[in-house]
Amino acid sequence: MYDIKWIRENAEAFDTGLKRRGLEPLSSSLLALDDTRRSAIAKAQSAQERRNALSKEIGKAMGAKDVALADSLKAEVASLKELQPALEAQEKAAVEVLNEQLAAIPNLPHDDVPEGADEHGNVVKSVHGEAPEKTGGRLFGFNQLKEHYELGEALGQMDFETAAKLSGSRFVVLSQRLARLNRAIGQFMLDTHTEEHGYTEVNPPLMVRDDAMFGTAQLPKFREDQFRAGEDHWLIPTAEVPLTNLVRESILSEEELPRRYTALTPCFRSEAGSAGRDTRGMLRQHQFEKVELVSITAPEKSREEHERMLACAEAVLKKLDLHYRVMTLCTGDMGFASQKTYDIEVWLPGQKTYREISSCSVCGDFQARRMNARYRAGEGGSPRFVHTLNGSGTAVGRALIAVMENYQNADGSITVPDALVPYMRGVTRIEKA
Repeated sequence: MYDIKWIRENAEAFDTGLKRRGLEPLSSSLLALDDTRRSAIAKAQSAQERRNALSKEIGKAMGAKDVALADSLKAEVASLKELQPALEAQEKAAVEVLNEQLAAIPNLPHDDVPEGADEHGNVVKSVHGEAPEKTGGRLFGFNQLKEHYELGEALGQMDFETAAKLSGSRFVVLSQRLARLNRAIGQFMLDTHTEEHGYTEVNPPLMVRDDAMFGTAQLPKFREDQFRAGEDHWLIPTAEVPLTNLVRESILSEEELPRRYTALTPCFRSEAGSAGRDTRGMLRQHQFEKVELVSITAPEKSREEHERMLACAEAVLKKLDLHYRVMTLCTGDMGFASQKTYDIEVWLPGQKTYREISSCSVCGDFQARRMNARYRAGEGGSPRFVHTLNGSGTAVGRALIAVMENYQNADGSITVPDALVPYMRGVTRIEKA
């Protein structure tokens, strides 16, 4: 969400940022709407001021026993009073039209974000490790690598057919030790972020209202991607929504920042527009689990916090000894609310490709304005909008996929990574029951 005053004072920079996003200039049309809003406000204020002045004049006329003048002034007051609702309606309509337009505009990218139209314009920031099948590591001498769903179905612990009977496509039933491994991954990640990285664990609601979804920018633009839950609620697409909204409509003290939250929750997405993509396996599900990271910071600290959040997400993959790369997303591939985004892409040897497992974004004050989330800098300072950041720490289902494919054995069994053995009650290998 934008401050129209900032756009008026920085119209050229605003249009330049939109151009980098692949959008046409909008400052002129927005300022024209703001002029309409200003005019409507001025008319309503002028009418009210005239009514106030007339009231005084009526009093003087009555005191002078000038009945004719008093009646004339009263008639003008009545006329203005009758006009007032129409003027207020014009003002309200002008404000709503402007806000609707502002709410539909994506965040502007930081200057150091690479330009590009789509994912082909993304840039490699760093690479951790090497693909194990290329280095003679744990898959040495084993060439028939399978994808996760082939492994899971052969183990009899990953059932898409039964899930389809229960819920339709893009669902899965995990059972036995694969279900335990999935739970272990989530708990391991949550413990890592709370015990080592200083995040506060939260167990938030899984259903939120419209204003919470608006605050983090899922609404109104991405309505079709969400699942409605009754008339008043939405199922959360990510814990980013409730975690970020914890500070909505509040003024924090500077000493309270940064605030760092984490949660392990189910997430629900309609996957609108993804027909035909990743239809096999667990890569793109309507329901999945994710460990979310959210930071609320002062503006001067948000860039530094972004790098810190990325390092926290990377740490869990390093503990699992997974090969991955970090990508800096280009202007055409960033999320709607993001100023800059890093994607972590884990290597999946069964697919012989990298797939996103985490996305860490800094949003500046874009979400804070929509939530009216502020802080007060120092004693007696004026409230300022906080900066918000969010990231996956990481997606549990995709981490399960990565573990299965990277730790598969020639006989179809899965070796449990050392970091997860304590969460598996000492089980070191998952085999067919």
